[in-house]
Amino acid sequence: MKFAKLNIQDNRFEFIALAALVMALNALAIDIMLPALPEIGDAIAVASENHRQYVITSFLIGFGISQLFFGPLCDAIGRRRTFFIGVVIYIIAALLGSMTESFTAMIAMRIIQGVGAGATRVVALSMVRDSFAGRAMAEVMSLIMMVFMVMPVLAPAFGQLIILVGPWQWIYLAMVVIATFTLVWVAVRLPETLKPENRRAFRPTIIVEGFRLVFTNRSALMYGVANMVKIGALFGFLTASQQIYGELYGLGALFPVAFGFIAIVMASASFFNSRYVGRFGMRLLSHSALIGFVGLSAIWSAFAYCDALPLWLFIALQAPIMFLFGLTGTNFNSLAMEPLGKVAGTAASVFGFMQTAGGALLGSIIGQSYNGTVLPIALGYLVCGAISLVFVLIAENGTLFQAQHDPI
Repeated sequence: MKFAKLNIQDNRFEFIALAALVMALNALAIDIMLPALPEIGDAIAVASENHRQYVITSFLIGFGISQLFFGPLCDAIGRRRTFFIGVVIYIIAALLGSMTESFTAMIAMRIIQGVGAGATRVVALSMVRDSFAGRAMAEVMSLIMMVFMVMPVLAPAFGQLIILVGPWQWIYLAMVVIATFTLVWVAVRLPETLKPENRRAFRPTIIVEGFRLVFTNRSALMYGVANMVKIGALFGFLTASQQIYGELYGLGALFPVAFGFIAIVMASASFFNSRYVGRFGMRLLSHSALIGFVGLSAIWSAFAYCDALPLWLFIALQAPIMFLFGLTGTNFNSLAMEPLGKVAGTAASVFGFMQTAGGALLGSIIGQSYNGTVLPIALGYLVCGAISLVFVLIAENGTLFQAQHDPI
């Protein structure tokens, strides 16, 4: 039985849901693991509590590095084939991960699983850039991110439920089932969005030329770097989130509730952006949000330095910060991708590598600095936000808020 491929312009809702699920495979591999880190650490005798964070960081490293390969491949053989290659690697690594009995073997499988997941981000961003441009692209990306954020809301709770009723190995098997479902949906419904005239041969000279186009576009590159630094702050919190919510604040099995609340805040930011980016533009919204992000992070750091924060104050400060974070991410990605449509796959791979691998390294530094207080996390947000603002100023030649420059 042959199924008709969806028309992206006429079936925008299904395209958004499908693209969000493709992207969400990498979030699933991170968020579903968080509640199980103490059990995994005990089962395979991880020496230090902070070392459990490497289960997350190792995945992110593989996820980031592989995008440098999948981007040019995506521009050469198309979006669908690239996704199929990546998701098969993802599934095999998850199956083998469920069989590991040592911390070293688990880290190796997490790196390989991250390698496979690298295709998901490249493919999703490339599909959107193939099909939309300007503020319309930012609007669609915001809606995709809003749906995508369902994963951080549900995945930790799903992971917690799994370890309450079964061994931690079942978490890997859950990833296999969801990835297989996504593979089938893509195979049945997703059309190839790369136009034949935009295909680029998978040859060293062509690949190098694609990278040159990305690295010589100052505005695009600086927005990519700005997003990387800011994401480093998020990864720092992410790797330590179970220790903060579950142990420092004593939430235990209720950790997914607090984590899910923050994810809902970020999803609401994506919805807000989808409604207002067409009116105000990517620059006005994202620049204002970044300045607010830095200001609130400074207040958060001051409170954390002066005294131990009660849970209600921690969440009251973090929630608006994460809302502002949500207003910057999709807009920065859109601003970075906008001038690079003819090398969308390569551009997505470069920015994906920078933001994931670079962000993971920055996040690891922040996460490994965790000392039983939230001060290192708050300072990480402040410093990374301030540095991100510097790169935005470089991208815009020192001038912010120029909404009229956004392509329509």
